[in-house]
Amino acid sequence: MTFAFDADIVSAVLRHMNGDHVDDNLLIARAFAPEGRGEITDAVMTGFDGDGGLWSITRDGEASELRVPWPGRPITERPAVRREVVALYDLACERLDVEPRPHA
Repeated sequence: MTFAFDADIVSAVLRHMNGDHVDDNLLIARAFAPEGRGEITDAVMTGFDGDGGLWSITRDGEASELRVPWPGRPITERPAVRREVVALYDLACERLDVEPRPHA
């Protein structure tokens, strides 16, 4: 069964990702979305659970949902969320040939 994080944790992570990491959301979406017509112009993280993250993406004016599994393994603890999102970001940079910024 997929692990579900408390609503307060999900809300805090989404607020952080959609407030401070708008460009990272877009980078992850462009790297992991299936090939399609048109460029992805918007990506908003809408949720996550122990198995992966969920984004609402916009391509050619049409919204769709993108689910990306965590690259490491399923998670059940709050600190692991950051680790897995950072891993997704690093993989996205690698896939798109973008120089990743240092992680604090």
